[in-house]
Amino acid sequence: MSNVSKHPIAIVLLLLSFVAATLSAPSARAADAVYPQASRIVSIGGSITEIIYALGAEGQLAARDSTSMFPAQAEALPDVGYMRALSPEGVLSANPDLILMEQNSGPPEALEALRAAGVPLITLPDDYSAEGIVTKIRAIGRVIGEETKAEELAVEVNAQLDAVRKQIAGTEGKKKVMFIISMRGGKIMASGEDTAASSIIALAGGENAISGYTGYKQLVDESVINAAPEVILMMDRRGDHAAGNAELFSHPAIASTPAAKGEHVIRMNGLYLLGFGPRTAEAIRELHTRIYAD
Repeated sequence: MSNVSKHPIAIVLLLLSFVAATLSAPSARAADAVYPQASRIVSIGGSITEIIYALGAEGQLAARDSTSMFPAQAEALPDVGYMRALSPEGVLSANPDLILMEQNSGPPEALEALRAAGVPLITLPDDYSAEGIVTKIRAIGRVIGEETKAEELAVEVNAQLDAVRKQIAGTEGKKKVMFIISMRGGKIMASGEDTAASSIIALAGGENAISGYTGYKQLVDESVINAAPEVILMMDRRGDHAAGNAELFSHPAIASTPAAKGEHVIRMNGLYLLGFGPRTAEAIRELHTRIYAD
């Protein structure tokens, strides 16, 4: 990141925050604005970055967030930080002429500062569905002036998603799957409804073992035991899986579940599993195969 003496962004932001009430405006919707001349795009969200590469428009990228790790060459771009903990200085240091951002990026005060800085900021809504992926591809293509390529990609991805849905449609006896996002300190945080994890489980022919709340929540042991998951799904954090599995299945709440008795845990790359981008049909097929492997 450039230092303040060379690029006095911090001073500019301080002045802008003073007049933000009159200068700031809501983020534009992808359907409302196009920026085909943008040559320094900052992409906030792994699926957005992945789609831009799939459209062959990676030359327009100036920077990306830390969730944008596919394809591998994206990691060579400057990293402006985690999408939910953005620093306005970090984003603006890339000198962007367009910011493309997934919904729920933040924090809110960072977004306000970015809007006040006058850089076009487009937010793309979260829609954890096959249709949402296709809509996102078309929206990004329209914004960056790659509508023809986007339509070709959208048709291809839609065909892949249709094929995998037909393949899975006949699945009988849905297995109960619990997605655990964290076990820090021995406390289990799992996915409820209306999440990317819940949606991908359903698309793969499984049933979310947890219901009754939305988002992610820390569970008491009794809730885990009563949920009786047959499969545990987690993100692959590239650690020692054998040790990780031993720790998982020795947890008092997990130990008595069918998943522990069958030692059935699935670990997959987080962006691949939950990104809802061009590779999602492949992820659905793999997850389905692994859920019903036995």
